[in-house]
Amino acid sequence: MKLSHIAVIAAIAVASLGVVACGSSDSETTASTAATTMTSDETIAAVASGNADLSTLVAALTAADLVTTLEGTGPYTVFAPTDAAFADIQSTVDTLLEPDNKTDLQQVLTYHVVPGTYTAADLKDGQKLKTVEGQDLTVSIKDGVVKVNDATVEATDITASNGVVHVINKVLVPPAS
Repeated sequence: MKLSHIAVIAAIAVASLGVVACGSSDSETTASTAATTMTSDETIAAVASGNADLSTLVAALTAADLVTTLEGTGPYTVFAPTDAAFADIQSTVDTLLEPDNKTDLQQVLTYHVVPGTYTAADLKDGQKLKTVEGQDLTVSIKDGVVKVNDATVEATDITASNGVVHVINKVLVPPAS
């Protein structure tokens, strides 16, 4: 069951990256101006696979054997890093994509997924969100800028038939347990 949650999380992350091209590229975008609501009858997986800007996330999902589960029913909230976010840690990404590191890759991808639907309006300063990976993300809001851990939310409320995606500017790495 944990593997299917991981796959769903990864799928959501991929889907959210697919919508990045529609969102703002300004890392200081506020929640109110970034509330780009897009609705799709397609699953997160379908949305993501149709977007060329999600190549890094799609590659990660493939390497983690999570692609087939991206069509799960959810609902899930995915905090999806942009391709630029992955590029910022390229050497780590390259290591995680090696077959021997599949479990670590799955942990990183599932750390971006939260069971349930949390729209931008649902996110509150100081809120803790339990991820599919099992650890918490912390939401902070200051001067209208929404962050999840240390990642800035660049676009919000990108909906698919199985959840909602928020685009972020960094890859979230779960703390060592």
